[in-house]
Amino acid sequence: MAEKNFHLDIVTPTKTIYSGEVQSFTAPGVIGSFQVLFNHAPLLSSIGIGEVKLTGSDGKNSHFATSGGFVEVKSNKVILLAESAERSDEINVERAESAKKRAAERLEKRTKEIDAERAQLALARALNRLKVAGKN
Repeated sequence: MAEKNFHLDIVTPTKTIYSGEVQSFTAPGVIGSFQVLFNHAPLLSSIGIGEVKLTGSDGKNSHFATSGGFVEVKSNKVILLAESAERSDEINVERAESAKKRAAERLEKRTKEIDAERAQLALARALNRLKVAGKN
């Protein structure tokens, strides 16, 4: 069913994480997750920390952890410009656990020197990476 596929690019500041034909694409919009299918209406949306899921043209699902960015949908082409994105099977679980522990410790201390908002975001990113890592 190639006629029901569309092109998707997932790009970070350092590299292209994914480029190919997909059947569907789901992203964590800042006001709620959304799914894109073939012939979707044009759309521009910001995304937050969360999971990106795609179903490739072969019917296999892939999962990515992302920390925010923007999605543009136009004429059966989708581009996700992500601050960061990691494929589920490439997430370093040890590193994510360490980041989770550091952020939680900072939030517990709550001294003037600790940027609580930054620590909360770091904790959210680490928890998301751990959640997505389990979807290999």
